Amino acid sequence: MKIKKYKNSEKGFAIALALLMLLVMSLMGATLVMVAGSDHKKNAIKDSSQQTFYAAETGITEAKKWLSSQTSLSANNDPNPNLKFCKTSLFSNLSSVKAINDYVGSKRLDEIITVSGDEKKRLEKYSYEFFITYTPDGSGNTSTPRTKTVAGSTGSSVAEGTAYKSGGTSTGTYYTIFSCGCNDVRNKCKQGEDTIVKLLADLVLVQ
Repeated sequence: MKIKKYKNSEKGFAIALALLMLLVMSLMGATLVMVAGSDHKKNAIKDSSQQTFYAAETGITEAKKWLSSQTSLSANNDPNPNLKFCKTSLFSNLSSVKAINDYVGSKRLDEIITVSGDEKKRLEKYSYEFFITYTPDGSGNTSTPRTKTVAGSTGSSVAEGTAYKSGGTSTGTYYTIFSCGCNDVRNKCKQGEDTIVKLLADLVLVQ
């Protein structure tokens, strides 16, 4: 029987190759874990920002409902003392600010959306806050109402362009809703610490 002989230089080659392959596989695995973790974090941030935007939009919707339910509207005082995170300083087009009826609306999303379990816990982190003013003039002043002549009967619609009645004219008043959504992860909703999305909407209301 012929015995195959190996050169001395080939001794331990299999172990070295196995260690090299182990190193390569470990590096590939670590890279995949890092990429997956990074993608998950980006998706979580994107989802949070999107949900915060939805919270701000909800504030716009709730403000329209509140406006349409009021029988008397007037500009009163600076809303900042009653605002938690949607401060007037967030809106560069404002200078002298007077809130309509001194009203500030604020709720968590789980308080207006009926959910339970994990979804309720998730929505508890998001809230909106809004205030309403007469639409600011060129200098950012909200003390004086701006009006326009519109067609249509008086009603609850607050959408510009809506036909308010079949004939004749009425006077509509311009209002602006300033709404903010917040991802309240620290139960503070502070600028620079939590995600805050600001929105505004102009509308004409005939009463």
